[in-house]
Amino acid sequence: MSARGSYFTRVDADCFRPTLLASGAWRDDELHLAPVAGLVIDYLERWRRQHAPHLLFSRFSIEVLGQIAREAIELSIEVIRPGRTIELVEATAVIGGRTTIRARAWLLQTSDTAAVAENEYAPLPPPAAFTTPSLLKQWEGGMISTVTAVQSDDTRPGRARVWVTTDVDLIDGEDATALGEFAKLFDTANGISWRQDPREWMYPNVDLTAHLFRTPVGRWLGLDTTVAFGPHGIGLTSSVLHDEKGPVGMLAQSLTVRKRLS
Repeated sequence: MSARGSYFTRVDADCFRPTLLASGAWRDDELHLAPVAGLVIDYLERWRRQHAPHLLFSRFSIEVLGQIAREAIELSIEVIRPGRTIELVEATAVIGGRTTIRARAWLLQTSDTAAVAENEYAPLPPPAAFTTPSLLKQWEGGMISTVTAVQSDDTRPGRARVWVTTDVDLIDGEDATALGEFAKLFDTANGISWRQDPREWMYPNVDLTAHLFRTPVGRWLGLDTTVAFGPHGIGLTSSVLHDEKGPVGMLAQSLTVRKRLS
């Protein structure tokens, strides 16, 4: 645990109150999806440890159903597809009395596949190799102020390689799960590469989907990110996720691209 504060304080087993450090980048009265997604995934991981320790999460799909108000968050979990080797669960976040987030996650049976473990994703240089402050730090909001983010020298519009970390705790006075600790920074991916200036264009994401083939470790999140804008107001941010040991999975975010009104 850190001394720099936290994104949430626990009210009870299922309810959490956000701090100012969790505030968003687009509006002053909303929360940033990054710590909220981390809270939801941490909640799911704590549930897994208690109810399905023989399974591991392979995918999280988080749907944002509306503005994430800066109010208390009440979480609950429902098993959608029970099973001994494959299970689908759904976490729901009610914020300010409104169902704001639904997160479905697949759990898969574990087995020893170390002998065939390999991937073709390009490795990311370690955090110390990146010395330029990331464009992420030019965004506003409480959450962005809490992160350290450094980018590669070849960063360009629509393409970035970045390492992000923070010493702010997810929940006050608690150690987050390794998965929750890592996931609380996932949503920074959409802010690290400016395909267009966010002072002129808005491109918030309406979802966040992460596929994992390895359980991440540590407090550094590496993002090898590409951003695409289509011709009809729809965009996509896609990232290979890394920890300091190497690639761990993929992240995708669907964007609604809009010209800012003057």
